[in-house]
Amino acid sequence: MTRRVNLSLVSHTNVGKTTLARTLLRRDVGEVLDQAHVTDVAVGYTLIETPDYELWLWDTPGFGDSVRLLKRLQRHAQPIVWFVQQTWDRVTDRPLWCSQQAALNIRDEADVVLYLVNATEEPEDAGYLVSELEVLSWIGRPIVLLLNQTGGGDAAPEAKARQLDIWRRHVERWPVVEDVLALDAFSRCWVQESVLLERIVDLLPEDRQSAMKELEAAWNRRNLAVFDQALDAMARYLHAATVDNEELANRKPSRADKQQGMEALAERLERASGELMVTLLGLHGLEGATVTEIDRQLDAFAIDGEDLVDPEKGAVWGSVVSGALGGLSADLLSGGLSFGGGMLAGAILGALGGAGLARGFQLIKGEQRPAVSWTPPFLERLVHQVLLRYLAVAHFGRGRGEFQEREASQRWRDRVRAALKRRSKMGLMVLTQTKKQGFSSRGVGDLRRLLDETLREVMVEAYPGARRLLGVEESPPEKLASQLDLGD
Repeated sequence: MTRRVNLSLVSHTNVGKTTLARTLLRRDVGEVLDQAHVTDVAVGYTLIETPDYELWLWDTPGFGDSVRLLKRLQRHAQPIVWFVQQTWDRVTDRPLWCSQQAALNIRDEADVVLYLVNATEEPEDAGYLVSELEVLSWIGRPIVLLLNQTGGGDAAPEAKARQLDIWRRHVERWPVVEDVLALDAFSRCWVQESVLLERIVDLLPEDRQSAMKELEAAWNRRNLAVFDQALDAMARYLHAATVDNEELANRKPSRADKQQGMEALAERLERASGELMVTLLGLHGLEGATVTEIDRQLDAFAIDGEDLVDPEKGAVWGSVVSGALGGLSADLLSGGLSFGGGMLAGAILGALGGAGLARGFQLIKGEQRPAVSWTPPFLERLVHQVLLRYLAVAHFGRGRGEFQEREASQRWRDRVRAALKRRSKMGLMVLTQTKKQGFSSRGVGDLRRLLDETLREVMVEAYPGARRLLGVEESPPEKLASQLDLGD
């Protein structure tokens, strides 16, 4: 027979219980409105299950008149026995009715209580806190106090630590409160959920801990499987962009030829970006807008001709040519094109001048038609953008409605930029080698490892409690370098 572990999610009314329930369950349940007592009966949902066990989450009515409820309980020698015998009119005294229903659910079902509070308030200013914790103490189930509306991973680590410390010190007088954790219903990350479930194991009686460990393991396997699928999708997307190119119509392309090639390349990337977002949203149980815009900067494209140019010969050729830039060169630059992923600036532009630049272009294209492709610097920016898009999806709480792509916070941008900078040499090598190899499973694998290690580092920086789950200590940047067999 399946055995069940029950978590009761409780809070003061209109603090965000149903929003958090939707986020944890990955589906819309209950009703979310900006008003009190929207939920008036406790409803249970399966969070995760194994062949032998189930983990249930109960969404309960919000505490309303907990002060009056507490006074009534205190007048009786056996408050809980008296309490369950009472019937309050859910129409004429709705706040008291909802408080009763929440308390009844905790008494009859809960193994652990998840008590949600509004972290934007100081504990001393939360007038409901004392009476609600007193009521919960009467019942006596272990409590994990969850801070909602913390800003999620966007919050400064120092501020978040200070906030947690303030709440922990404030609730020390209630021994039933076993821990205080941040779990923002609007901006949590899946790694925080795993930290919560790990903490719950310790709060259960010994005969229930093995069941909870099995459920926690199943939860982690499911989330890590989604993470792996997301990494696969992002790596394939980046690989396709890296090796993509568009042949131009003529060996001596006109401005229109070049513009047409650039637009074809950009349209493919925009389409692939939209498809990637659909995939990421689907993996995380979300729906919403997936509009993407590719940054068409001047150095985003390159004329593909690396195999046809000899930098040494180019330099010798150019050493005898002088003159002013013009003609084809100006047309190329104004069209947003650069030669050979930076080769022009290094080996050719410095050596060739004036009319010689046109001859340099002739040398580059040889007997083949030139092709437009993405430059390594642009692809490096694309890696940064892909990581930010994943983090936006992974932090999106369902209470915010449909997903809308917004600009990432400065904090997330800085974290990703710093993590990639620590891998900048390796990242450039991966992109350059992948571009040279063309379509290959090896290129996809190299890009995937780069994304994997970077994301794990970034998430552990934001959520240190997830270090064991993500195994970051086992894969530092130097290990990633040793794993990538880039060849010559």
